[in-house]
Amino acid sequence: ITNQIQCSTNLGHSNWVVLTNLLVAQSPYWFVDVAAPPASQRFYRVAALAASTPPPSGMALIPAGSFTMGNCMDPSEGYSDELPLHTVYVSAFYMDANLVSYSQWQTVYSWAIAHGYTFDYVGSGKAGTHPVQTIDWYDCVKWCNARSEKEGRVPAYYTDAGLSVRYRTGDVAPYVNWGTGYRLPTEAEWEKAARGGASGQRFPWGSTISWSQANYYADPLSGGGYAYDVNPTSGYDPAWTSGGYPYTTPVGTFAANGYGLYDMAGNVWQWCWDWYGSYSSGSQTDPRGPTSGSVGRVDRGGSWLFYAFNCRTADRGSINPTYGYNNLGFRSVLPAGQ
Repeated sequence: ITNQIQCSTNLGHSNWVVLTNLLVAQSPYWFVDVAAPPASQRFYRVAALAASTPPPSGMALIPAGSFTMGNCMDPSEGYSDELPLHTVYVSAFYMDANLVSYSQWQTVYSWAIAHGYTFDYVGSGKAGTHPVQTIDWYDCVKWCNARSEKEGRVPAYYTDAGLSVRYRTGDVAPYVNWGTGYRLPTEAEWEKAARGGASGQRFPWGSTISWSQANYYADPLSGGGYAYDVNPTSGYDPAWTSGGYPYTTPVGTFAANGYGLYDMAGNVWQWCWDWYGSYSSGSQTDPRGPTSGSVGRVDRGGSWLFYAFNCRTADRGSINPTYGYNNLGFRSVLPAGQ
């Protein structure tokens, strides 16, 4: 990454919005902002990014590039909302290598409560090293803002279009400064990251699954289930059932994918930014989903409670953003170069 195109409606504004990361290879350089909303004026600038900026601690770099999004296996094995296949270019970003743990959640949550934040749920975890769960979408978004502020970063989420009022309380659909602070991944960012740089695979590591690779509810073909579930027995992994529900595992228990990310299949579902919506067949650059919705916000990755089918990288879920479950968590992303 060497350049970043940013925009603002006010030259005196400190919060410039990132449109995309790319290589400006010539001068003059033409860039068309096809998604620009109506405005009396709109300014653009090109920022230089350090090509060798190392990822922040605990995060992995997801490099810029295109990938094929959707169900790349037999179309009959998934739901229709996983198609059509389409090419998506995603700008580089950092992603938490692990799911947000309960201990990590509590640290930021305590700081947030002392600094004017409110949440719908306090969050739960089977242990400090296990993923936080039972938090809704709004909680995750506000937690990301609190994490940014706690670390002295400019946050990503605001309650006004001018990006001046930081989102700290209530349940609102926030405005986003895509170039600053921690935030939830878009659905496209999540799938690109989950694939780990590989293509044509059902899961982040390959095309079959077993308890040695993920924490999920096994249902192999021998028991009437899925041919790609090669676990020798059915049900929950007994290694993780002690202590009762939920049957989560410590974050990072299983091997990482090609980008160094853990638990991109199973353990707990992961909230994404996008409202749920249908795919289009056209190529896209940094898509961020529908501008509004009524079905729910996207969740991805499957969980300890669900089958191998739901752990497929192409599988899509949607949940009311006010709901919290004991098999639903999240991880954060950060713009590249920060």
